[in-house]
Amino acid sequence: MDNTPPAPREVKRTVWTFASASFLHDMGADMIFAIWPMFLTTVLGANMAVVGLIDGLGNAFVSIAQAVAGYISDRTRKRKAFVWMGYFFGSVAKVGYALAPTWHWVLPFRILDRSGKMRGAPRDAIVSDLSTDRNRGRHFGILRMMDNAGAMVGIIAAIVLVPLIPLRTLIMIAAIPSMLAVLLVLFVYHERTLNGTKVFKGIRLRDLSSDLRLYFVLSAFFSLGSFTYSFLLLSAKSVGFSIGTMPVLYLLYTAIAAALSLSFGKLADRIGRKIVLLFSFGCWIGVALLFLFFRSHIIVIAAFALYGVHVASLEPVQKALAAELAPRHLVASTLGGYQMIIGLVSLPASLVAGLLWDRYGLGAPYLLSLILTAFAGFLLLFLKDGRDGRAKLT
Repeated sequence: MDNTPPAPREVKRTVWTFASASFLHDMGADMIFAIWPMFLTTVLGANMAVVGLIDGLGNAFVSIAQAVAGYISDRTRKRKAFVWMGYFFGSVAKVGYALAPTWHWVLPFRILDRSGKMRGAPRDAIVSDLSTDRNRGRHFGILRMMDNAGAMVGIIAAIVLVPLIPLRTLIMIAAIPSMLAVLLVLFVYHERTLNGTKVFKGIRLRDLSSDLRLYFVLSAFFSLGSFTYSFLLLSAKSVGFSIGTMPVLYLLYTAIAAALSLSFGKLADRIGRKIVLLFSFGCWIGVALLFLFFRSHIIVIAAFALYGVHVASLEPVQKALAAELAPRHLVASTLGGYQMIIGLVSLPASLVAGLLWDRYGLGAPYLLSLILTAFAGFLLLFLKDGRDGRAKLT
């Protein structure tokens, strides 16, 4: 085993290798996702319930893949294979999307694509293990910044290419950056042999602190009301935005998320994860209220900008908090279990949102989301900050 602590240069190289791979993969992914709901509804003939089913099913497989990969990664003390294979699955799935004749054929490739998210827990565990409480939020902020920066480039490419080439051709091209991410992880990142006892029994509730269990519960309630961005794009379309402007709105919130993710990660290092997470919940409530009570183009643009602030303040903090509340020998398993919970509730969340929309109109899913988010925020008030919880577990 390699017992030497990582040098600062190694830590920096590892974080930026993963950040660059995330940039490449998200560039390809968001060339697709900028037009994803329109591709499903206008090219493949899906209705709102089907959009919710496809997105929710994909997120459910994210949860399963993250949990299994996190457990096996802790058990074998190996992480790298899950990371590059995850990016490889994503590149293959994009080819499948391009070739699908109807929405039914999208389902297996959506499952493969989202199963590629198995890279998340092992990758985040590597970053967490190389970090300290003083820079963990910053490191996760770098990952999210590069995720969102790659998404921006992909969205801009979509804006340029959508009028010029068929959507299927655009999706096929999007597979190229994901494959480059595979090569980057394979040949640039060199895995260290991890210290510690192998984990054979998996993660159990009694292994977790009361704060971590509470965090799982409140995150589940929030995720149950936090349906996918596809509904935001289709909400904008219902107000009168054209299909051609959808990538522009997607670009708006992604650019804001990219610009602010690192700052929110650093802020969470200074003032605590809990305060930033509460702020993020408040931003999502604001988004829901804007879509629920206003129907103008200006308000929709403001809602997408606020959604970007929500994403920037949510994603770096969520994983950092889960990692800090986890027992040190179960970080990957905990992160995988956390993503499993979020993913499993995302299936009914998106499906129910689609059904409510089809039956009662646009306002129904947003009203449900307001109630669930407010309850999750109330529970968050009783959670101790992750750094305090981490200290008790070490």
